[in-house]
Amino acid sequence: MRSVSSASRVSCGFLALSLALGTAAQAAEPGVGRGAAATAPRPAAAAPARAAPAPEQFADGIAAVVNRDIITLRELNAAVRSASGELSRQGIQVPDQAALQHQVLQRLIMQRLMRQEATRMGIRVDGAQIDRAISSIAARNNINIDQLRAEVGKSGITWDQYRQNIGDEILTDRLRQRVVDANIVISDPEVDAYLKEQQRRRNGGLAQGPGFQGQGQGQGAGASASAMPQAAGPQQLALAQILVRVPENTPAAQVAVLRKKAEDILARVKQGGDFAAIAAAVSEGPEALQGGVMGERPLDGWPDLFLNAVNGLGDGQVSGIVQSANGFHILKVLARSGAGAPGPAPAPAPRGPDAGRGAGAPGAAAPQGPMEVTQTHARHILIKTSAVMSDDQARQRLELLRQRIVAGGEKFETLARQNSQDASAPQGGDLGWLTPGETVPPFEAAMNTLQINEVSEPVQSPFGWHLIQVLERRQKDVADEMQRMQARRILFERRAEPAFEEWLDQLRDQAYIDNRVEKERAAATARDQ
Repeated sequence: MRSVSSASRVSCGFLALSLALGTAAQAAEPGVGRGAAATAPRPAAAAPARAAPAPEQFADGIAAVVNRDIITLRELNAAVRSASGELSRQGIQVPDQAALQHQVLQRLIMQRLMRQEATRMGIRVDGAQIDRAISSIAARNNINIDQLRAEVGKSGITWDQYRQNIGDEILTDRLRQRVVDANIVISDPEVDAYLKEQQRRRNGGLAQGPGFQGQGQGQGAGASASAMPQAAGPQQLALAQILVRVPENTPAAQVAVLRKKAEDILARVKQGGDFAAIAAAVSEGPEALQGGVMGERPLDGWPDLFLNAVNGLGDGQVSGIVQSANGFHILKVLARSGAGAPGPAPAPAPRGPDAGRGAGAPGAAAPQGPMEVTQTHARHILIKTSAVMSDDQARQRLELLRQRIVAGGEKFETLARQNSQDASAPQGGDLGWLTPGETVPPFEAAMNTLQINEVSEPVQSPFGWHLIQVLERRQKDVADEMQRMQARRILFERRAEPAFEEWLDQLRDQAYIDNRVEKERAAATARDQ
């Protein structure tokens, strides 16, 4: 199976790190099954809702109860102060106290739910992983760790909080890989169709893309943004959004109420309201407290639904209501840049399947002409960590298997079939020919040090622990393969983010949440009436 990759940004002020760990990603496998169905299966539902905590756990100073965990008022107030400071530093009007408190508490609840689910799945982030991520951030910004600490201090965030933020992002990415990526399948016919469409557009055959046509301010006729010809480099588009979520199985009458809410918000924006301030106050998207900013991506990195909605809009203009499976979106074009403009820095670690396969940054220009690289034919044995398999246990198990191969003369492929938890196990762990950049850095770095037929020591990656054996190496022109791999990644990325958001909605719906702050606010409002 061939895999796809994506990257998400971990940011703090101007400092950003693209992590692939599972988006920064990697613990499940976005496989590309030959001839597989084009539609990705629904993400697996989270564990059933937990019972409410015992009454004696309730006490003054509790902001919310999330399953059996408690979010204290002190924790909430600290997070509100931090969010207020960050909004001010970004030049975004801080919402009123009640609105800001609501937004921050919703974020804390989701963070707590994700941590609980990660713990249940045995996904852990230790200090060494955070240290490596921070070192990568510093290197990407051409500064040392001391300079990074100074910059973090200038932003008003403590170093401990910064480390916690980085850890949370790594955990989120690994969780996404585990619960979503394995369910996304990109078939060969889909790749073929995508490449044919791109070729048609390069040849000048522009056509309006399918989907919703946005009703934005100043929207004009013309080709879809996704149908623009692409030249030497990818066209870039930066968007912000305000999202009104529509939970799964919402009755039609309630959907109408939520649409009216979105229309009222859009009216406020069109009447001159500040988009970022309104997003911070009312958006239910994960980027609400960043003013709704979703970032800049190549056109291929945005869903066709969004591209069609902002077709014809200039910088600063706003779309109409855009309905998706997640709810009602209002989009703002922050900036467009033409073909040939540089894209975002590529991620140092791509997302891939359990073998750690991945690819480069979204929207990277397709290779032109011959592209000679050294390919490696390798196989591996993967042991995943879980609630019942710790890192130490996984490593020790592989050390024993390695001893059986190196000293005992047992066959690698036989032990792979019997022990590996990767999809390649039935093939004796055979991963086929690997192109540079196709696996996550820890896997590739270890593989590149091996001689032919040599077996590695246990190697840790975001997917677990591996034994790797190199079978052979060759030189090959991979221009066509790289083009297809890029197409798979683009198609995968279009599905992965919405699928993860849908899974998070399921996780929340199935959880026990007692929002004490909202209850007290509702009671106070009732008393005042």
